[in-house]
This record gives sequence, structure tokens and C-alpha cells, in this order.
Amino acid sequence: MLHVKTPAMFQPVDSVMADSRIENQCHSARSVLISVNPSSGSSNRETSIRDLEDRIRQIGLIPEVLSDLELVRRRTIELLSTNDLRTVIAAGGDGTVSRLVNELPLLTPLTLYPLGTENLLAKYLNQKADPDALADLLQSGRLVQLDAARANGKLFLIMASCGFDADVVRRLHAGRRGHIQHWSYAKPILQAIGKYPYPLIEMRPDDSAEPIEGCWAFAFNIPRYAMSLPIVTDADPTDGELELCSFREGGLIRGLYYLIQILMRRHRRSNNTKFCRFKILRLAPKDIEQLVPYQLDGDPGGYLPLEIVVEPKCFRVVASQAWIDQNGFGRNA
Repeated sequence: MLHVKTPAMFQPVDSVMADSRIENQCHSARSVLISVNPSSGSSNRETSIRDLEDRIRQIGLIPEVLSDLELVRRRTIELLSTNDLRTVIAAGGDGTVSRLVNELPLLTPLTLYPLGTENLLAKYLNQKADPDALADLLQSGRLVQLDAARANGKLFLIMASCGFDADVVRRLHAGRRGHIQHWSYAKPILQAIGKYPYPLIEMRPDDSAEPIEGCWAFAFNIPRYAMSLPIVTDADPTDGELELCSFREGGLIRGLYYLIQILMRRHRRSNNTKFCRFKILRLAPKDIEQLVPYQLDGDPGGYLPLEIVVEPKCFRVVASQAWIDQNGFGRNA
């Protein structure tokens, strides 16, 4: 991650909405970078991007489509230095957004245009791949500062997990050929069911003396998970903490039991489930010879041990005023 001082191109909101997490967009900045992930989403994304370009031009801004991440980084730095960057549009899935946050200067203004298979952050922000809606965002939306977290030094925005689902993600990406669809997960899920050994994980939130032990671990910054599973529903990406959810026992039968409990929203009552909030979380396999994979925002991260450290208010995203009001911003935070 490049650490540079972001130019003073963002204006604080008026005193009526005295909330340090919100800024007005700089409407004198006219350049818009559209970062396209060539491996993300469906094959008709080229048409969608062309429609987006046309709509951005119609509102008097200057779009520039880039698929090379290094070029996006260089152009971002250039435009920030001249106060002419309105936003970088992440045209892809959650992995696209995560890669941009890790490569661009901190607090670069980001706008989501969800074209990927899974777009949990966009769903959280109530944003869709609609050129007209995005044009409205660029004209009337505001910049909101949200937390992220570092996992062994790499920023992630939504969630990290260790165990079975991380093994599915690892298998999926190891055999990936082109675009991913939801049905692409079927084969790696079946493979993981047959082979994943469910090793025990030790979790130490905020250097606690007694570790939490379990075969499943989920750390959420934003309350979203694949298929809208309500594993954690009250994670807040502005409170400077993440929420840990862990399940004690492994195995297919136990996993199906946990899934049913989650769908019924009864898993918080289970003796096999632990929840806690943290600023720092350290995870390691109980048996150091066991390989336990982890994933970050739907991409494979590697193997434990893992240290997660919360990074408060470290990225900006353009959000609608309706979403800001709905989520309690502007209340003298």
C-alpha cells in the first residue's frame, strides 16, 4: 500500500451534518477512472462499461477505462496531485474493490459498479450496475469513511474466514478458468466435503489469555456473507472493531446443523458458538502441522497463522444520501 497525503480535494459537510465520517465530493474534479477487472463478471460487461462511459460523459465528467492495475495506480496518483480525480470506479466484484484498496493511496475516493459474481459491499451500500444510478451518485452522493482491517498486512473490507469455506475458495481459484458463476462453486464444495479435515483453530482476540477454540472462524467488518447468510447481522464498519463468530465442532453433519441454525437465526444461542468484538485477532492451528486456509473478501489469502488488525476509517466510498440517512450518519459521530 502506498502511503501518500491525499490532496485537500474533499470538502467537509456543512455544520448541520457534523459527522467526521462524511465529506462532500469535490465537484470541480472532472476525471473518473473506471478500473475494469478483465476476469470479473459476465461476458456482457463490455456493453455495460460502454453504457457507463456514455452516461458519465453526459453529466460533464471525463471517463477513462483501465484494466491494468498498475496503470490505475499511476493515473490515480497523477490526478490526486492535481485535484482532478472525482473517483475511481471499481467495475467488478468484491475482489476488484479489495485489490484497488490495497494498491491505491489510502482514502482514494471509490465508487462501486458491481459486475462480479459476488458483490457484498455493493449490496450493503444498496448499489447496482446501473449507469443512471451511478451518474446520480457522482452528482449527489457523498464520501463516507469506513473501517477496514489488515490480515497479515493485506487490507480487506468485508470479512475474513478460516476453515471449510476458505478451503472451498482456495480450490475454486486453483482451478479457475475465466469468469466465475455461482454454479462454479459446486465442484470445489464437493471436493472440500470429501477431503477437508476440519483442524482445530486457536483464536486470541485482543491478546486474551484464554484462546477461543473452534473449527470455523469468521471475522466481519460489514454484515454481509455469500447467499445473504445472516452469520453476523450487526457488524458496523464505522466502530473501529470487527466481530468474530466461531463454531466449535467440524464435520459435514455439524456444518449442516450450523447452517440450519444460522438460517433460523438461532446460532447465537448455541453453546458451540462464540461471538466477540475485537481490534486485534490472532489465529493459529492448534496442531502446527495442520494446514488451515483463510480467505479475504472471497479471495484465497494463504494459510494460518494469521493476524487481523482493524484499520479505522481508512477508505472512502461514494454513497447515496438515502443510504447515509438510513445508516445513522450525520448524528454528531
